[in-house]
Amino acid sequence: MINYLRHMAVFARVIDEGSFRAAARELGLAPSRVSQTVSDLEEYLGVTLLYRTTRKLFLSNEGRKFYSHVADLMRSAEAGLDELNALSEEPAGELKISLPAFLASSAISTAIAEFTRQHPRVSVSLVYTDEVMDILNEGLDLSIRVGWLKDSSMLSRKLTESRRVLVAGKEYVEAHSPPGHPSDLKDWDWIRFAARSSTTELIADSGETVSITENARIGVNSAEAARHFARQNMGIAILPEHLVEDSLRTGELVNVLPQWNPTPLGYYAVWPDKSRRQNLTLILVRFLAKACQGASPIA
Repeated sequence: MINYLRHMAVFARVIDEGSFRAAARELGLAPSRVSQTVSDLEEYLGVTLLYRTTRKLFLSNEGRKFYSHVADLMRSAEAGLDELNALSEEPAGELKISLPAFLASSAISTAIAEFTRQHPRVSVSLVYTDEVMDILNEGLDLSIRVGWLKDSSMLSRKLTESRRVLVAGKEYVEAHSPPGHPSDLKDWDWIRFAARSSTTELIADSGETVSITENARIGVNSAEAARHFARQNMGIAILPEHLVEDSLRTGELVNVLPQWNPTPLGYYAVWPDKSRRQNLTLILVRFLAKACQGASPIA
């Protein structure tokens, strides 16, 4: 069996990445070589581990059971490497990280770049998406989440928070009576971000808090898309300040109720309690927390 440990590691990477091609890219091998390695493992075991179609891979019942054991084996091996890594002066290893798409050009991304610059034996694979990824199923070591976390079995650390702004296009605002209170917005159209609730809490400079329900005509799953539709005068949107500061400066967008603010956005690092590279993940989280102290996460 010891001669097939490498085959098992390749098999696990195929499952984690979701395809032979993606696994091959991560491993630096040809897809045909990866496929043949899994086939050799199946021949050795005498069972079918994967069902292959032109579009997707499916684990057989035997493959599902086998993968759980292989994953445990890989985690144990990674834990051993982590322990040695923790004793080493130079962190090493690979981390797979997801971040919201609007953080592609941000202080957090810059901090990750600086981390890899300072630690040349560390490599990172970054996935930028506004969809919330399943950390375990996607094989993530770390996820940067924006908003306010619900109860979770995952470990987390708050990195920082930032201001949000209630905005609408200049022409849309001019077509309506100037609002003085959130209740004046009940007949306005909203551009709702699908990842958050349709009920919005606004806090006045005086400390008064009001909850309003958005009358959304357009729903999007991208902060960039919400900004675009706001600039098209399609309604009100709540957006991170850094995404709209240029448009506010030019007057293309208007801060609808400047004396009222949506609750700030929390920025969190989230990772599984049995991370493949636990110590390396913690080193990066501490680095990001320090980098975000007293600074905007998106500047």
